[in-house]
Amino acid sequence: MQMKQTNEGFETMPVRRIWRILSAVLVLALPAASFAKEPKRSATAPAPVMEQRALDLLKHMSETLIGAKAFTYRSRSMVEIPAKTGQFITLFAVSEVALERPNKLRANVTGDVPNFQFYYDGASIGASDPQTNQYSVVPSAPATIDEMLEFVKNKAGVNFHSSDVMFGDPYAVMSKGLTSAFVVGRATVEGSPCEHLAFRGPGINWEIWIDAGERALPRRLAVTYTDIANFPRFLVEFSDWNLSPTLSQDTFTFKKPANAKEIEFASRLPSSDKVVK
Repeated sequence: MQMKQTNEGFETMPVRRIWRILSAVLVLALPAASFAKEPKRSATAPAPVMEQRALDLLKHMSETLIGAKAFTYRSRSMVEIPAKTGQFITLFAVSEVALERPNKLRANVTGDVPNFQFYYDGASIGASDPQTNQYSVVPSAPATIDEMLEFVKNKAGVNFHSSDVMFGDPYAVMSKGLTSAFVVGRATVEGSPCEHLAFRGPGINWEIWIDAGERALPRRLAVTYTDIANFPRFLVEFSDWNLSPTLSQDTFTFKKPANAKEIEFASRLPSSDKVVK
């Protein structure tokens, strides 16, 4: 599972840099260092469960996404961010994503958080913040989406929440390090019959709701960080999937906003901007 903690922390809201926006909205990088660890419990942990059907359903979803040369979707996300009092504050965002394999991605984010646009065309990465009229560009980007996602994470300490469905092989990413997997049962998400699956890995519990039937598209993803105090959570719901969209090359081309100020791609975010003020 790609969604793991980094050492960068939650970002201040509002933010002043494009890449801080990426960390706070489309991105979740919950740092273990920023919170007190939960004490180890003496109770005996239940025996792990590894149901093959849960893995097969996850793989079926992955194959559906692998088979699409391009796709678009809309997502609604909820993330818990600590305030200076230690209380968790809930923020909501809406993302519209377009992806074309092997090397094109665009995301537009709106909601409670600062709005931003993100572009990757296989050669460069660009992002703009319409609220501050600032932008940032990486002129020489990695050649594939998989490499770009790793580059952004390693360079700026960010990890896209929905990156698991963006990778070339989602199953390989999501099944890595699993210690438990089982089928919860049938459920309905926004009127769509789904298979509800639950998984565990080191420091993380996560669930996914996948369309029942041949389409096997992800409809909901819920994550709980179990080795961090108060068990912070993240939730994303997917909708408006299109596995055969008509996308022009301009869809992924970043254009400098008029009269915008360019800012540097931040390789490390200030430690003072970790919580909601």
